[in-house]
Amino acid sequence: MKLKGKKVGVAFTGSFCTYDKVFTELQNLVEEGAEVQTIFSDAAQTIDSRFGNAHDFVADARRITGIEPMMTIVQAEPIGPKSLLDILVILPCTGNTIAKLANGITDTPVLMAAKAHLRNEKPLVVSLSTNDALGINMKNIGMLMNSKHIYFVPFGQDNPGKKPNSMIAHTELLIPALEAAIEGKQYQPVIQ
Repeated sequence: MKLKGKKVGVAFTGSFCTYDKVFTELQNLVEEGAEVQTIFSDAAQTIDSRFGNAHDFVADARRITGIEPMMTIVQAEPIGPKSLLDILVILPCTGNTIAKLANGITDTPVLMAAKAHLRNEKPLVVSLSTNDALGINMKNIGMLMNSKHIYFVPFGQDNPGKKPNSMIAHTELLIPALEAAIEGKQYQPVIQ
C-alpha cells in the first residue's frame, strides 16, 4: 500500500483500444488509497471511436476518482508551481505523445502536465501504446529512457506477426511500476 495517500496523476491520451485495461487500473489505484487526478489530452476528451464515447470516458474517470478531470492546458499548468502531484503516469501514452514529450513539445493538457510535473523533479511514468515503438519512435523511447525522473511500465510486442513494430505496456504492472518510480527506481525487467 505504498500509494495510499499519494497524489497520483493519470493522464489519458488517445490509444482507445487500451481503455478497458486502463480504466481497470484507474479503479485499482483508487482502491489502493491513492488520490487520483485525471488529465485528458485533446484527443482523449473529444474523439469517439469503436472503443467508446469520449464523453463517457471522462464521466467514468470523474465517477471512479470523485475528482473533476483536468481538460485544458491552463488547468494542467499549476501542477508544477503548486506541486500538485507526487507522481504522474501517462496511461496510455501514444507514439505521438512520446515523440512530443521527447522533443519538449507541450501542446496538450497531458504534455503540459508532464512538463509542469517534471520541473519539480518528481517521477513521470510512461505506459506506452504505439504501433511504431520499434520503428520511427524507437529513438524517442530511447531518449525518454535515458532521461532523469522518467520511468516506464514494462512493455512488449503485442502482435509481432501482424504489427512487428507495435509495443504496449503491461498495464497489470502499473502499481508496482509506480511504487518503484516513487523510490527512484525503474521496475524490472522493462521489456517483457
